[in-house]
Amino acid sequence: MTNTVDATRATLGDSAWLKRYYFARAGFSIAWVGAATGLADSGAVVLGALLLIYPAWDAIANLVDAQRSGGIRRNPTQTLNAAVSALTTVAVAVALSQGMNAVLGVFGAWAAFSGVLQLATAVRRWRSHGAQWPMVLSGIQSAVAGGMFLVQAGAPEVPRITAIAPYAAFGAFYFLLSAVWMTVGEVRRRRG
Repeated sequence: MTNTVDATRATLGDSAWLKRYYFARAGFSIAWVGAATGLADSGAVVLGALLLIYPAWDAIANLVDAQRSGGIRRNPTQTLNAAVSALTTVAVAVALSQGMNAVLGVFGAWAAFSGVLQLATAVRRWRSHGAQWPMVLSGIQSAVAGGMFLVQAGAPEVPRITAIAPYAAFGAFYFLLSAVWMTVGEVRRRRG
């Protein structure tokens, strides 16, 4: 009986963490989109900082998520996503010296690969946490957006940071939707 109670508490604690995590991810992405659109005409230093902050935050968030969800060994997709996002931060730093087309190419490769990893994480979490269908959609959308970024990166026009903002906005939407869906599910279970 004690093991069942302890397992239930652990699952509820994990779900509470995951809900807070999703709200935090949504909040960060909303703030980043606001900054990217509001500061789109700023100098190279400000835009470069924004472009570096986004994948760096993703690396930290995935690492913390993996650690809080049972450890990095039990969560290989989040751990790999953290490593990919950290490498992307370095790649963006290098690409900034080559121009926005190169930066968008790096973002494209990152979005495609991290989208697949996010999809895998959501599928793995589906049974234990529910409310993962928005994360599945987000992973798919990220992979598709990555392909589109790669195509745009090869175009002669120089992209602006605002080309990335809709991608981040959709990410915020999906994280927020998952968090709200989990909250509604908890309220229904308490009432039922």
